[in-house]
Amino acid sequence: MGWCYYQVALGRAPPSLMANSSVVARAEQRPMAPPPDLPFDRTLLRGGSLSASRGRRDLVFVVNPRGANGKTWKEWKKLLPYLRSRLGEDCNICESFTSGPCHATDITRESIREGADAVIAVGGDGTLHEVVNGFFWAGKPVTNQDTATSCSTALGLIPLGTGSDFARTFGWKNDPHDAIERIAKGQRSQIDVGVIVGENEHRHYFLNVADIHLSAKAGYYASRYKRFGNLCYVFGALQAFIGHRNQDFRIKVNDGEWETYPQVTALCIGNAKFFGGGMKITPNADPSSGNFEVVILQDFRWYDFILKLHKLYNGTHLSVNNVSSRSVHSIEVEEISGTGSIFVQSDGEHLGFLPRKFRVLPSAIEMIC
Repeated sequence: MGWCYYQVALGRAPPSLMANSSVVARAEQRPMAPPPDLPFDRTLLRGGSLSASRGRRDLVFVVNPRGANGKTWKEWKKLLPYLRSRLGEDCNICESFTSGPCHATDITRESIREGADAVIAVGGDGTLHEVVNGFFWAGKPVTNQDTATSCSTALGLIPLGTGSDFARTFGWKNDPHDAIERIAKGQRSQIDVGVIVGENEHRHYFLNVADIHLSAKAGYYASRYKRFGNLCYVFGALQAFIGHRNQDFRIKVNDGEWETYPQVTALCIGNAKFFGGGMKITPNADPSSGNFEVVILQDFRWYDFILKLHKLYNGTHLSVNNVSSRSVHSIEVEEISGTGSIFVQSDGEHLGFLPRKFRVLPSAIEMIC
């Protein structure tokens, strides 16, 4: 059903399905199940694969209509005429609207397998995060099922959500028209991706920043206040401070020996520089360096954040006492107390609790830059 909806968006579905609007509505409302790691049955496509059109780029725009309390949908509708006029002559444009959690991931996997030139996340860092996870399946990159085609699918971004922290690393303006110009040019750069491995060996991928303990708890609570825009991060931090206790961690860097870090307030693993609505938390991170920047805050109190908040936003906090930074390509983190209650998140998405392993995948994705 998910693929039928996808073909409707492209205008390639069978006439019987195009005429049955109730089928399309149901497909829109229900998230697709994760696709099996098998080739698609191309006899279902009727019109051929996505990559069948010659000389035109197939672009899939993944839109979260509920992003930023519905603002993403409104902005997308206003942007669409310009996008079609700018790209329509050279590109096949597909709108794919998400209907729930992980739907963007499913759409991305399906698009890559069918040979899309690019999958463009339309929304905030949450939508981008789901799209990035769609580039992988069962621990491996998803690839085009047409083995005769060597062209890979690129990642694109039109920032229209509550937060656009990843775009800040590249110095991109929060202007969707600029994003469309980048897509029109189609210039690609290879970027790194982080992978997080849990106790059950489940893998989760991130593009921006993963973080642990207080900041992760603040992000968890901030999701409840998205209707307040970037203020949600302030409200989330205030709630996270209630009952917060610094904890002792064990850390293993680059498969070396275990080290003890006492009284950790927050630990941030940056593939890029910004999180939390503009905090330059890992100021030396570079998504094309092949390494993470790890920043550890120890023995902070609530008043330390108030007094040093400006340093967190401008990226000068590395000079503060009890803040350390190091470049790594892998890191394992455990809590010594073993409470099982230390929050972990990546790109603003709650992922559970420690322990976790983090590893960088160099040049894992091509991005339209």
